Amino acid sequence: MKQTKKNHFTVLTALLALVFVFSTGTSFAKKSNKVLIFSKTAKFHHQSIPAGIKAIMKLGEENGFKTDTTTNSKNFNKENLKQYAAVIFLSPTGDVLDEEQQQAFEQYIQSGGGFMGIHAATDCEYDWAWYGNLVGAYFSSHPKQQEAVLKVTDRKHISTKHLPADWKRKDEWYNFKWMAPDLKVLVSIDETSYDAGKGKMGANHPMAWYHNFDGGRAFYTELGHTDESYKEPLFLQHLLGGIKYAMGKSK
Repeated sequence: MKQTKKNHFTVLTALLALVFVFSTGTSFAKKSNKVLIFSKTAKFHHQSIPAGIKAIMKLGEENGFKTDTTTNSKNFNKENLKQYAAVIFLSPTGDVLDEEQQQAFEQYIQSGGGFMGIHAATDCEYDWAWYGNLVGAYFSSHPKQQEAVLKVTDRKHISTKHLPADWKRKDEWYNFKWMAPDLKVLVSIDETSYDAGKGKMGANHPMAWYHNFDGGRAFYTELGHTDESYKEPLFLQHLLGGIKYAMGKSK
């Protein structure tokens, strides 16, 4: 009889230990308040990347989240990624992750991680279909930088609720050669307000969107080519909302 009680006690202790470990791990995952800014370029390198990094770091300081920055794709491994609430692709271009790193990032998203793509994040990883579906589109072309009118079609989202219905600003405007289905479009561009150049998309020309994808969250904004973008209050608030969404925050 004593042996049975001892066995029950041992089993109960083990179960409690497992519950503690699981709860602690879950708690840390939920309480993660740090993002990784990734800006490796294998093709065109945007001169605005340093301005973007500086702006996001400042947003973090002002809004209570921590930031790490890297151009080293070796940081895309299971142990490193699990510390982040979201990963921000700040204008990376070309083939920036190898197959092992891609797998680690897929597992990160599938475990509930967040992704935010800025500007040239759609000019990246053309041969990795999973990434294309995550970011939501692939770049095809752009005309010269110019002013255009953005139509904010969803003004209830955390990234757009502060924006005017018609938002006029100057940037580099992408045309896309492919877009994923079922994106929740936040902002579109009015092609009648500027010269869309070769590859124009017509009335349906999204510029910012979000969606749930493969267990995680994904947000993309096409804006952010110029240094000046990262000094614009409206754009910075748009960025902040996108970061918060990717981190799993609703306000």
